[in-house]
Amino acid sequence: MVPPHPDPVPATATTTAPAALLRAGGLPAWLVPALAAALVALLPLVLSPYLQDLAIRIMIYAILALSLELLVGTTGLISLGHAAFYGVAAYVTVLAAGGDTPGNPVTLLLLAMAAAGAYALVVGALSLRTKGVYFIMVTLAFAQMAFFIFHDTAIGGGSDGMFLTARPALMLGATRLIDLENGRHLYFLTLCCLALSYSFLSMLLRSRFGHALAGIRINEQRMRAAGFGTYWYKLAAFVTAAMLAGVAGFLMATHQGLVNPEFLSWHESGAILLMIILGGLGSLRGAVVGAIVFVLLRELYASEAVFGAFAKHWQLSLGLTMILMVAFLPDGLIGMRRLFRRQRGAA
Repeated sequence: MVPPHPDPVPATATTTAPAALLRAGGLPAWLVPALAAALVALLPLVLSPYLQDLAIRIMIYAILALSLELLVGTTGLISLGHAAFYGVAAYVTVLAAGGDTPGNPVTLLLLAMAAAGAYALVVGALSLRTKGVYFIMVTLAFAQMAFFIFHDTAIGGGSDGMFLTARPALMLGATRLIDLENGRHLYFLTLCCLALSYSFLSMLLRSRFGHALAGIRINEQRMRAAGFGTYWYKLAAFVTAAMLAGVAGFLMATHQGLVNPEFLSWHESGAILLMIILGGLGSLRGAVVGAIVFVLLRELYASEAVFGAFAKHWQLSLGLTMILMVAFLPDGLIGMRRLFRRQRGAA
């Protein structure tokens, strides 16, 4: 029997179907994410333009963290090149949008996802033939290759990157149904993409495919002995994760109005990995929480209003904070609830 994923599926094989839909306190499993999404949907009513911009960035990084969670927390594939798919999708968005006429956001999103998925198919087909540290290094090498292609050639504007001259808009005749030049339109589109990404992964991890990925993470040799083609399962997970990263790439390129090679850098891949570690591996909620906390900490430590001249050393402050959090919360922020339960039980 393939062990299920720890977050969306209960760990015990004897759990009944109605109980599988419940969490502690008898609440439906979907209730907390749904309430959180509803609350976030109301935030534009009270947020300043700066805070709305920050919220959009947090949601984009949450999508990116969820995409890597599928690889690392679910399948056990640690990748240091995940930002390459995010960056490729961002560049494709700008290149395909070209000109002063707003592009169709649906078309651009599909192109961005397709480009990220196609690149992942090539990278995954080769890198998944390795394991462990070799897999990590191969994914990093492919990401650096993509980085230097955009950095050292004119295809993406070189080191300066490219500007998105006209943000996408969905037109009906002369009427703009969705205008991503409008901050609130972009906010709600990003929130919808985050909600759909979370829901998609939650359903996927409850499926036979998700159970197979969890089994591969725990014992790939046993899965092969049981008749599963583990290479193809891992390749499918790799491409799926890349396409979700492509959603984040499209949104970030649209949000910032520009793209540069730093989108594909190994620093960005490392930051995404830190988000899911900070939140707690093996949990979709942990990936979202980790993205929120990571971006807020980075914003806080880089604020000159709070830290003055020391703000330019924000990487040092963030690094020390991450070390302390990993040391004292080895299961991540999402593991705090288990810690509290143990303390209440001991009391």
